[in-house]
Amino acid sequence: MSESSEGVLYVVATPIGNLDDLSARAARVLGEVDLIAAEDTRHSARLLRHLGLEVPMMSLHDHNERGRVEQLCQALEEGRRVALVSDAGTPLISDPGFILVRALRERGFKVVPLPGACALITALSAAGLPTDRFTFEGFLAHKGGPRQARLVALRDDSATHVLYESPHRIQALLGDIRDVLGGRRVVLARELTKTFETFLDGTAAELLVRMEEDSDQTRGEFVVMIEGAPAREGDEAASVEGDALLQVLFEEGVGVKQMAAIATRLVGGRKKSWYAKAQAIKDAVD
Repeated sequence: MSESSEGVLYVVATPIGNLDDLSARAARVLGEVDLIAAEDTRHSARLLRHLGLEVPMMSLHDHNERGRVEQLCQALEEGRRVALVSDAGTPLISDPGFILVRALRERGFKVVPLPGACALITALSAAGLPTDRFTFEGFLAHKGGPRQARLVALRDDSATHVLYESPHRIQALLGDIRDVLGGRRVVLARELTKTFETFLDGTAAELLVRMEEDSDQTRGEFVVMIEGAPAREGDEAASVEGDALLQVLFEEGVGVKQMAAIATRLVGGRKKSWYAKAQAIKDAVD
């Protein structure tokens, strides 16, 4: 194959619904590796049948991942090529694989990502919510108390918040969003890339009413996107003023750390945020 023949782990993104979304490179690699480590071998077997492939597989999921590390390290030491796949989308994104990838990198093995479908990015691209900044929270806690506490922690953040949720808990989550975040705009994406792909848009209270009126809207796995907190009065002006200050400081030869400290003192806000902006100005020139 065109990739290196040394022992390597390929992290392969697979379709989240429509099988035609699998990249040509991913299909080729899946057909040429020696072993596929799959979250659910039965699920991945259907993809392989669709591709006309027969490749040895082993399971790698949340309950056995630690136990698979040594076995897969040995496989790579022997020069074997292994593909890591989850049931759908990009491995490690709210799916197994982090423990394995970290262990392999710590031991100096080669890990090669094959980009492709990812539910959170797919949903964001069509939601009509700001994407310049967003947080990804994965699945929130199953119980109401911890789930509400996390929503409270996100309440003052102006970034768009992205969550995953199952059909069994989507209404409970929407109830908590309504109670904690009030009338924020919420966009639900369900059955992405499948026949009944649907985007629902409204406040959490409005979406709950729609689900009560049409139970079909509670089916499928959900990407939940929540509008961030509105900018506080004066924040925008302060940001413009601070950005201009950073540019002047940079042109005068002030270092990134000092730029952030000066902006924090004169304009206010978080030093970490000013540091990131100062570093971006420096990187743009370098």
